[in-house]
Amino acid sequence: MVDHTATASNTDIELKRLDDSVGILLETINQLKEENVQLRSQQEFLQVERSRLMEKTETARTRVEAIINRLKAMESNG
Repeated sequence: MVDHTATASNTDIELKRLDDSVGILLETINQLKEENVQLRSQQEFLQVERSRLMEKTETARTRVEAIINRLKAMESNG
């Protein structure tokens, strides 16, 4: 004789565990989506910042080269 009450109870417990697991997975997915959006935004900001810094570096390099060239010209004319 099969105890249908115990089987139904076990099934309910398993379904509850499965439901809890699905809920946790959905929360994790939502957290990862939010984190992904934040990381993409941060990446975009950093790329813009990198470009800005590269431009500043290039400007500084050009200015330093111009100063060196003027100093060399002054030295050879001196």
